[in-house]
Amino acid sequence: MPDKALAYRDELAGLQAQLADPAVFSTPEYPRLAKRLSELQELLGLFDDLARITRQADEAQELVDAGGELSELAAEELEDLRVQRLAAEQALTEALTPKDPNDDRNAIIEIRAAAGGDESSLFAAELYRMYVRYCELHGLKVELLTESVSEAGGIKDMTFKVVGYVDGLGAYGVLKFEAGVHRVQRVPVTESQGRIHTSTVTVAVLPEAEETDIEIKPSDLRIDVYHASGHGGQSVNTTDSAVRITHLPTGLVVTQQDEKSQTKNKAKALGVLRSRLLQAKIDEEQSRLSDARKKLIGSGDRSEKIRTYNFPQDRITDHRIGYSRSNLPGAMAGQIDDLIEELHKAEHELLADEA
Repeated sequence: MPDKALAYRDELAGLQAQLADPAVFSTPEYPRLAKRLSELQELLGLFDDLARITRQADEAQELVDAGGELSELAAEELEDLRVQRLAAEQALTEALTPKDPNDDRNAIIEIRAAAGGDESSLFAAELYRMYVRYCELHGLKVELLTESVSEAGGIKDMTFKVVGYVDGLGAYGVLKFEAGVHRVQRVPVTESQGRIHTSTVTVAVLPEAEETDIEIKPSDLRIDVYHASGHGGQSVNTTDSAVRITHLPTGLVVTQQDEKSQTKNKAKALGVLRSRLLQAKIDEEQSRLSDARKKLIGSGDRSEKIRTYNFPQDRITDHRIGYSRSNLPGAMAGQIDDLIEELHKAEHELLADEA
């Protein structure tokens, strides 16, 4: 611990010297440097608290060992200091446990119907409503970016952004473990013989990227504009407001048509593209993680089933952590706090083991 504290103090001194230059305030690096400064100051405060409590405990122990009229009072103080020390050690361990650097970002969530035809699209719409309701319950803001509706009234695919914080975590940090294949087992409304069908929906959760995170060269983009179609009002398809952006080096394609303004659609499409490129970068970094972490985070592969919603048995199961519960109607109404908490608990335990 003393060596770690010394290393952090050296880093803090270097950072303070760097931030002493007024020119740094106008650079793209300033927010990151300021955030790290705050983190180091908080961390070293915890080290100092533990050192102070340890020093006081040593002094109290000396009085106890010496006997005399102060020994009884010192013994009481020592017991109190032991409790304080345990709390300080726990707080420091928590602070030293590695954290996902993207946890404080907003989230870009993409939902796509997969296997199961109309039933899959209907369940995709239900998943979207589940997330919207969860966000409403926790004060998170949802902004719809794109939507493609199926003939059955479900959703073929959609993209939306979630903004805000829950208990200090950004929307991405809260919802990142929702990424993967969600499987539903139930009797579809279109099933006349009462047979149970299995359908799947894929969910991708991307950290919203800032312009400084990913450099996109204009020469790497092909931008097409066209008439929008579908919902959006009478004027939605009267001008070339819809935008399709193709990132030539990767082949990624993003379309946006929900806004009447071509400029706004282009800005939103670039935002989604930037987030997908950032996620690709994160995926590459995660390839070096332990097998346990890979299982929890997931690869985003369309065949990777993470959760099953079994309606006949009123059971929802997350296969990554072996957690099951009942009350599916409650879950579909946004009551998924326990699922999210159990997944974060598993992540914290893995990170603590690897620290």
